Amino acid sequence: MEFQNNFKGRLYEQYIRMLHLNELYTEQEFNSFRQLAKEYQIDMLSNNITSVHVIDCIGDYEPINHTGIVEKMGLSKASITKISAKLLDMGFIMRNQLNNNRKEIYFNLTDKGRHIYHLHKKLHKEKEEEFYQFIESYSETELQTIGKFMRDLLVRAEEYSEGK
Repeated sequence: MEFQNNFKGRLYEQYIRMLHLNELYTEQEFNSFRQLAKEYQIDMLSNNITSVHVIDCIGDYEPINHTGIVEKMGLSKASITKISAKLLDMGFIMRNQLNNNRKEIYFNLTDKGRHIYHLHKKLHKEKEEEFYQFIESYSETELQTIGKFMRDLLVRAEEYSEGK
């Protein structure tokens, strides 16, 4: 029983370390993204990667309305309102209305926003390729176990983020 507890304790310590390293990784990645955007002479948004993800969401689904962004991203209406207002002010997105619906406001990317969108897609593609190279050394059985663990971990994280 002690081995099991020690093993579980080590797993928990590794899990906490991974969370901390993920925070650092996210910060470093965003700083790299900002630097790359600067090299392309694009003034970046706030220090918030969520703004880039909103641009990404709009680019994937444009034209998309406020409710659509909320649903796709799983963020609050207030967050999307705040971020979209900032993106509008900075010239990354624009508002428009569809001909058959004058009531609803839809968002599209501007040229400036499209540059950020493509840059973000490029970096995600590079990270995806690095990930596939990383998992190449695992067997199919190991990958299935890892996959189950990740699904369970995601469910737990989603429940936690929803306050359950």
